[in-house]
Amino acid sequence: MFLLISRIIRQARLPLTLAALMLLGGCSAIKIGYEQTPTLLYWWLDKHVDFNSAQTPAARQALDDVQRWHRKQALPAYADLLSRMAVAAQRDVSAAQVCGFFDEIEQHLDQLATQSIAMTAPVVATLDAAQRAHLERYWTRKNEEWAEEWLEPPEARRLKKRSESAVERYEDFYGRLSPMQSEQIRQHLRDSVWTPQWGQQERHRRQKEVLDALDRIREQSLSASQAQAMLWPVWQRWLRPPAAADQARMQAWRAQSCSNLAALHNSTNAEQRHKAVQRLRAYEKDLRELAGRS
Repeated sequence: MFLLISRIIRQARLPLTLAALMLLGGCSAIKIGYEQTPTLLYWWLDKHVDFNSAQTPAARQALDDVQRWHRKQALPAYADLLSRMAVAAQRDVSAAQVCGFFDEIEQHLDQLATQSIAMTAPVVATLDAAQRAHLERYWTRKNEEWAEEWLEPPEARRLKKRSESAVERYEDFYGRLSPMQSEQIRQHLRDSVWTPQWGQQERHRRQKEVLDALDRIREQSLSASQAQAMLWPVWQRWLRPPAAADQARMQAWRAQSCSNLAALHNSTNAEQRHKAVQRLRAYEKDLRELAGRS
């Protein structure tokens, strides 16, 4: 289930007004995509571990159970968070406010991880050596693709691509950005403590911890409850690296992100803020309607 959560975490430093969407995996057509999530996630996970015929119904049921919990217990809280973000988006915000929203989002991610691990642990406990090897090969291919995108191109080209992608995301929410705002985003990326080398290091660390946990679960023939206990610390270290230097870097990145998002939001005009508030209110409405469905 770390594979599921990792999709959310990859977007963990989106703009303030996009941040709550991390809790939904970044789905743009929320109401349509949400209903299809268990099926889409099953096929996505199957590419990673190649479920066998016995695991398939259990995996599908576990994902249905996660969504059922998520709909009733999590979506109302996300809608409340979006409502408060919409109020905040009408005015200037401080870096501390942005970090406060990040704190709440991380708390919701912990709750999602707790439920996901508990509900999927019976399936994880049945993964065999061949499936573990399948996952490692899959990640090896993806790591090569990641390195081709983030390490091989010249730094200027990487920055240009990152900047264009970030501007596109912001404009989807705020509307057209000014040249000054676009340059502000580029400068934030230039000054970021995140580097492709560190990103690759963290990527490999997280993957190794998952693979090592799967090895221990299989070699010790752990039960579902024991597997759950084994996986929870792995999740805790996913966004909170064990090495002191990496912890400090993660905290610095987080502080930068809060400051940068606040600065960009505070540079927006009344029309841009109005669009952001409308978008947040629309998402809030969607989530409340989804939470009310049986």
